[in-house]
Amino acid sequence: MSSLPESPQPDDAGPSEGLGKLFADQDRHEQEALAGLVPQAGGGPVAKAEPYRVLARKYRPSSFEDLIGQGAMVRTLSNAFDLERIHQAYMLTGVRGVGKTTTARILARAFNYKHGSIDRPSIRMEGHGEHCQAIIESRHVDVIEMDAASHTGIDDVREIIDSARYRPVMARTKIYIIDEVHMLSKQAFNGLLKTLEEPPDHVKFLFATTEIEKVPITVRSRCQRFDLRRIEPPVMVAHLARICARENVPVEEEALAVIARAAEGSVRDALSLLDQAIALGAGAGRTLDAATLRAMLGLADRARIIDLFEQLMRGDMAGALGTMKELHDAGGEPGQVLADLADFVHFVTRLKLVPAAADDPTASPDERVRGKLFAKALSMAVLTRAWQLLLKGLSEVKEAPRPPAAADMVLVRLAYAADLPAPDEVLRRLGQGGAAGRTIPRAMAAPVADDPAAAPASGGSAMTGPSPALRSPVMQDPQASTRPSPS
Repeated sequence: MSSLPESPQPDDAGPSEGLGKLFADQDRHEQEALAGLVPQAGGGPVAKAEPYRVLARKYRPSSFEDLIGQGAMVRTLSNAFDLERIHQAYMLTGVRGVGKTTTARILARAFNYKHGSIDRPSIRMEGHGEHCQAIIESRHVDVIEMDAASHTGIDDVREIIDSARYRPVMARTKIYIIDEVHMLSKQAFNGLLKTLEEPPDHVKFLFATTEIEKVPITVRSRCQRFDLRRIEPPVMVAHLARICARENVPVEEEALAVIARAAEGSVRDALSLLDQAIALGAGAGRTLDAATLRAMLGLADRARIIDLFEQLMRGDMAGALGTMKELHDAGGEPGQVLADLADFVHFVTRLKLVPAAADDPTASPDERVRGKLFAKALSMAVLTRAWQLLLKGLSEVKEAPRPPAAADMVLVRLAYAADLPAPDEVLRRLGQGGAAGRTIPRAMAAPVADDPAAAPASGGSAMTGPSPALRSPVMQDPQASTRPSPS
């Protein structure tokens, strides 16, 4: 007679008990990891040193309350969730670093939010729900992220179509996030159309792209589109200031303005630059200043850019070329110097037309004060001509074999052309000059002022009425030449 099987000992757990113990241990380890604790040899947990994370990942928004600069989109989605008018597919587009993929992950959280008494889709997520942490860390089984840059073919889309038929394993909704969707092939887009138009009730699609025009109109028409905006400079500066305060990094406000200007509305670019700047210039408790940022970015000092602009408008070519050489020797790229000059010309033009533009937080105090003086002293014709010459000069410098020499010649051209009359003024003077074919008088090399007392001296200045606050040693010295005479 065979003996009965012995009952399992306490140490020999059955299959279900063993799996339960395994999952319990795994949950305990995850909770300890989240709390920053690791077991030590003696048995008690000790604090674990957290690995370094770049600022762009460390401060990535996890809820719509943390998302900056996208108020219109948040308001639309909030109303849609409240009215239970949730679309089946969303297309998120915008420039780099404004939060497209981040928004998709936050939406995935909202679709599957379950916390306490809340068991429905909601964008008002007061705490981490059952699925939130896994979704934030991109490891949830029902939230599938696909990079279309590396999965471009019809076979990749066929896998999505086949798996979409099955209900989610754990969450309420199965989410497909396709990043850089514009890189899918034509066959892949066509294969996705039917499922995208009539997906199962438990499936949502979230697309992100930087080039919306490359997405077929047949796909765009099946999605609800949101254009994520560039972050405005005041919002960006305030956001960077909050992060510096949390990181205990002392920083000048002008330095944050330099970063906001260089980032061009991209939060990821701004945080990457801030990360680099902290490593460069904020060690040993030092304050991160604007000079350090400009040196890191290869930018010229804004005050020296304004000095260069003033020298050009006064016709001081020797001083202008000397300033250009100093900026180049200090690390400024010739093309970047011309770009900064063009940026300042644009700023002065805006001040002339819209005085409230002086409130721009990315402008330095020196730019505001001296920019107003230039806006009063320079005519619109001079400013628009300077803009056109600089814009053309930028492309010339980029293509030139010796950029510094090309930049010098652009400055020479700008100084000589700064006070040339407008075409209508040329025609008026020709009409007043007499018979056709008569030699154009030398006075045409400089604008003629209506008031003789306000007329510039021989080879006069581009400024119609120099203010004492704008006078330089070149103008105060009666022997100095204020303008090279045109040949």
